[in-house]
Amino acid sequence: MDAPTTTSGENGIAGGGGWFTPRKVPPAPPPEGDQETAEGRRPAVVRPVGRPSREAAARPAPDASAAPPTPAAPAAQPAGPFAPAPPGPPAPRPAGAFEPSPPTFGSTAPQRVPPQRPAPPVEEASPDAVVIRRTMAEIAPLADKVTSYFYALLFVRHPDLRPMFPPAMDTQRDRLLRALLTAAEHIDNTPVLVDYLQNLGRGHRKYGTRAEHYPAVGECLIGALSKYAVAVWSPETEAAWVRTYTTISQVMIDAAAADGLRAPAWWHAEVVTHDLRTPDVAVLTVRPDQPYPFLAGQYTSVETPWWPRVWRHYSFASSPRSDGLLTFHVKAVPAGWVSNALVHRARPGDVIRLGPPTGSMTIDHTTDSGLLCLGGGTGIAPIKALVEDVAEHGRRRTVEVFYGARTGHDLYDMDTMLRLQQSHPWLSVRAIIDQQAHLQLPDVIREYGPWNEYDAYLSGPPGMIRSGVDALRDIGIPSDRIRHDSVEELVVVGN
Repeated sequence: MDAPTTTSGENGIAGGGGWFTPRKVPPAPPPEGDQETAEGRRPAVVRPVGRPSREAAARPAPDASAAPPTPAAPAAQPAGPFAPAPPGPPAPRPAGAFEPSPPTFGSTAPQRVPPQRPAPPVEEASPDAVVIRRTMAEIAPLADKVTSYFYALLFVRHPDLRPMFPPAMDTQRDRLLRALLTAAEHIDNTPVLVDYLQNLGRGHRKYGTRAEHYPAVGECLIGALSKYAVAVWSPETEAAWVRTYTTISQVMIDAAAADGLRAPAWWHAEVVTHDLRTPDVAVLTVRPDQPYPFLAGQYTSVETPWWPRVWRHYSFASSPRSDGLLTFHVKAVPAGWVSNALVHRARPGDVIRLGPPTGSMTIDHTTDSGLLCLGGGTGIAPIKALVEDVAEHGRRRTVEVFYGARTGHDLYDMDTMLRLQQSHPWLSVRAIIDQQAHLQLPDVIREYGPWNEYDAYLSGPPGMIRSGVDALRDIGIPSDRIRHDSVEELVVVGN
């Protein structure tokens, strides 16, 4: 989700300035301080680049035939029917906070989601959560109609908000509503919900979203739900949604206010170099107009001058550099407005805009665990950044990289990975070419290992992430040691 949010004023109580009126409380000051394989059908599927792993070397040759602590949750039951949740001190920007894929007010590294981690056990759903899920089940078959009606209400009742959305709504029409409903559905999953919402609140700043915009979205959200969930709608249902939205919006408002004390809403960045590696993959290096702090493995949102208010996510392809430059790997995809502009139109001297950094696929440097890294297509970008991060910290941790592509031609950054391998004896890189191997990247890792003492990192297309997580769990890597920022929906988190 990436835009403001609100409930229907059709039959609500308008006292106190209207529903979802944000608190006028100043924030506390911040604390100091695309996937694929090689010849053969098993490990012959893997084209080893350089030396084999120690475990693979000891194994007989194969048969050729064969996510920082979460702040306390906001109160679930506001003091009054439409009162915002009681304030808590705004939390500092977590290194692993989540910003969903294309934002709602106006945004392709892979689409993002927090890392897989078990949801806290919930013995019994709260009354509001039961009502919310009943509503969700009712509107599921009518999602397109609900979405269209929601935006119709928003733009008719609040025409001043229309400029905050991209001129053409077809590529992100459902994202705002989908994100709102997803957050509502996770109202009982405090750690996931709060991380998610705080990231959204920070990310919304780049669209010009302010606290006073939230009531309008909430009003239209309830208006759309009440029209299409008639069979289950009642005063009690509306009250549950008011409480839920109030909680959601207040977390986002507080996070945005706290972030405004420490960082700009966006950065301008000039394109310094543009290297077209393949007909549809470019490596861009940009220079931000002011310091841009981030961690290796994170990503950001990018807006081009050719498609205002359309943002897409891209991973940083290096660890932080002393010269302050940032590098991105971009693959042009069909109908991809931003990706095609960056690959085929951008040139040195052009200026783009960057949102804040986010993402949880970062390294814990307090441990000595080995790293198992799977990078599919342009997903190799954050993997390369992680390798550089390990090298810069000077600790000899074993790093095993599996680089997947559909064809050998798609291994556009293999030379870079080879140079890194030659420089660092603790690094091993293997190319996985799907069309030659007839196996996909996640399946290949089963032929190597053991991996139970490794921390796993995955980056690539959503399908690869899903199958990769399953494969890693199957071979014994606990869920809390599997990190990624890709999949399409927050809904998968905690499942």
